[in-house]
Amino acid sequence: MELVRAILVNFVVPLAGLKLFLSLRERMLEEQIERPPLIPLFIIFATYGGLLVVVLTVLFWRWSGMASLGVFYLVLVAPVAMTVLAIFL
Repeated sequence: MELVRAILVNFVVPLAGLKLFLSLRERMLEEQIERPPLIPLFIIFATYGGLLVVVLTVLFWRWSGMASLGVFYLVLVAPVAMTVLAIFL
């Protein structure tokens, strides 16, 4: 059961987010949106996906070094990155 939780939290959730981002990217390219914000949108997806993975790790699995790195990013880097993206977009 622990292996299933680890696979769901650490692999399935990020892959689902990546699949959702790629489908949104394809839809923007199909609609021929002029200068679609692909890189900023990827950073937003990665930030919220990282937050989701950390929350799921706390709720359903055990803490790890990777979770600590995720929290480090969310506390120190993400606020600056999201502020810059908010101004840019």
